[in-house]
Amino acid sequence: MFWGVYDGHGGWTTSAKLRDQLIHSVLTELDKSYVKSSSDSVYRLIPSPEIINNAIEKGFVKLDDEIVYRSVERLLANPTKAGAAELIAPALSGSCGLLAFYDTHSKDLRVAVTGDSRAVLGTRGADGEWSACALSTDQTGSNEEEAARLRSEHPGEESTVVRRGRVLGGLEPTRAFGDARYKWTKDFQERIQKSFFGRRSPQELKTPPYVTARPVITTTKIKPENGDFLVMATDGLFEMLSNEEIVGLVVEWMQAKQPQYLTVPVKEKSDSLWTKVFGGKKGGDSGTSITADNVGLTVRVRDTSLNREAQKQPIRRRQGAPPPNFTVEDENVSTHLIRNALGGGDIEQVSMLASIPSPISRNYRDDLTVTVVFFGNSLQGEEGGSVRVNDLATRNNLKNPVKSKL
Repeated sequence: MFWGVYDGHGGWTTSAKLRDQLIHSVLTELDKSYVKSSSDSVYRLIPSPEIINNAIEKGFVKLDDEIVYRSVERLLANPTKAGAAELIAPALSGSCGLLAFYDTHSKDLRVAVTGDSRAVLGTRGADGEWSACALSTDQTGSNEEEAARLRSEHPGEESTVVRRGRVLGGLEPTRAFGDARYKWTKDFQERIQKSFFGRRSPQELKTPPYVTARPVITTTKIKPENGDFLVMATDGLFEMLSNEEIVGLVVEWMQAKQPQYLTVPVKEKSDSLWTKVFGGKKGGDSGTSITADNVGLTVRVRDTSLNREAQKQPIRRRQGAPPPNFTVEDENVSTHLIRNALGGGDIEQVSMLASIPSPISRNYRDDLTVTVVFFGNSLQGEEGGSVRVNDLATRNNLKNPVKSKL
């Protein structure tokens, strides 16, 4: 099973390409990896984790190569301004890509990220308490590991390759699809600009490419019997809410709207002053910090992420905004998270932030795309390793397609 979140910037054309082609590109590479059994033509042999990861990586890189290089080569081989926009636009704009691949038999969840979208796993421990664990690392110039990688790949440009937390002082994600301004040579960009259209290359451009679509992949064993769930979202959600808040909000939604998702009974909510102020958390909880980010939750959630220092922290809500006013009223859990990111029970605040038109809205909120995956409580996966299409969840089969991006 696959789920994807694509966060475009500088235009929508790259993210649209990912929406339509990334899963197919990855599936094509995976199909080459699952070799049919010599004894039974129906079954396929499960490849090693390294082979699976390599296939996913190839799917990402090959699609970006098609977007940035191959499509433009075809245009130059048969120049026509009438078709230039369709081929060049996806290369010039950019997009982050977050893809999750779940094997229902092995219960392995692979998360591949290119850019700064994030996947957070909510899981319940034996003590009945919930934890939030980021399965991806935000790939930005503010992430010291990413900044160090870029400096090592571009010797002699240490002072310019990352400035103000951005690639060449301009692009925040250090990995992305498209963004040809950071991948094409200066001469090639001038050629495209003169023949068709385009933007000026970055002033400090010397040894491209600076940005890659090569993903970082993590593998996690899912425990459906514990009520595990996955939240995938663009960075706009994490600018408003912390990992703990997001997991806590999903748990509160399950308690109110879909209690069958909770495979073990929930603890009674406490009405103590501590719970009202700190969401049931107490100083001394391992891995838990009592901060303003925890106010308003009625469930105990610990952030067990190993890479917290590399993650963006909620910033927009701290820019003079009032304390969170969390609420549970939506039937859709993704809508529930977006509502609470924008103001929760403060209807006027939510309406105001949701109605600000682009590009002014960027000063107050980023794009918000959210997908929440519940893994159910089945203890036994299917045999055979077959790949099938879920018609109900497939875009072209929806009677009333809905936009997932705000």
